[in-house]
Amino acid sequence: MLIAGDIGGTKTHLALYENERGKTPVFEKKFSSREYPGLTEIVQEFLNMSKLNVSLVDRACFGVAGPVVDRQCKTTNLPWMIDGAALEFSLNIAKVGVINDLESNAYGLHMLEEDEFLTIHAGQKKTGNQALLAAGTGLGEACLYWDGKGYHPFACEGGHSDFAPRDELEMELLRYLKKQFGHVSYERVLSGSGLYQLYRFLIDMQLEKETAEMRQKFATIDPPQVITQAAIEGTCHVCIRVVRWFLSIYGSEAGNVALKFLSLGGVYIGGGIAPRLKEFIGKGEFLRGFTDKGRFRPLLEEMTIKIVLNDNAALLGALRYAREWMR
Repeated sequence: MLIAGDIGGTKTHLALYENERGKTPVFEKKFSSREYPGLTEIVQEFLNMSKLNVSLVDRACFGVAGPVVDRQCKTTNLPWMIDGAALEFSLNIAKVGVINDLESNAYGLHMLEEDEFLTIHAGQKKTGNQALLAAGTGLGEACLYWDGKGYHPFACEGGHSDFAPRDELEMELLRYLKKQFGHVSYERVLSGSGLYQLYRFLIDMQLEKETAEMRQKFATIDPPQVITQAAIEGTCHVCIRVVRWFLSIYGSEAGNVALKFLSLGGVYIGGGIAPRLKEFIGKGEFLRGFTDKGRFRPLLEEMTIKIVLNDNAALLGALRYAREWMR
């Protein structure tokens, strides 16, 4: 048996699988990450709930939100230190792999069926490197290197690179965020909290007015959820403006990544935000941001762009890594 895990700043998703076959877990469970002091405690509780003899588990692989060096990761949006060797000792599991969560997502892409993607730009079907971006609790980025025969995923921390404003409004946004955070990364904008930062900027700079109804909702419900729901339902013009602006910046950064990785094999958009906003993405802001790269517009227009609809891609990627790379 083996354990696969998707370890995020909001939730931890664990599943038990047979060693060598199938994508259907024997047992799985989701946990609220912030309610636990570390990953060890979650895995121990998971194994107790499964009623499985831990000696039957010979491998585990965890895709973790943060930079991984030598199977160690200080998580970006959690106060955890995850160490593969320490997990082997504390959990009594022979082999524990720790990889970046977007690397895990990338491994999972090629385990999905075609109907688990939504194509938002057909482009031209070509072979070559692929890029993956995923905005959710944070912003993750990864590349799948094409060697002429197959794909080799690798992680990066591009989501923490400097946010680059494209016009006067975004220059004001940069100044606004810099006063709060000092360094302003793309993750500060392209994440759940980033949606709320865009909203607050428009209100605080008196570019839009906030209604009493929205203030009341923000007091009791997670602001990103309020904003996306109001935009989808069309009940708040400020939220609609925020979502469209967010997607324009998202598209722009996706285009940046596609150029850096020369992603002729396609660009994939994962994470929890894009599937919720797929109707808005089809209205054009994302694609205009993606292709607005001057002389390189024609190259970007050739690239296929797909939204990943299966939110278990990272879990399946951890499963694939454990089966193929941890024998």
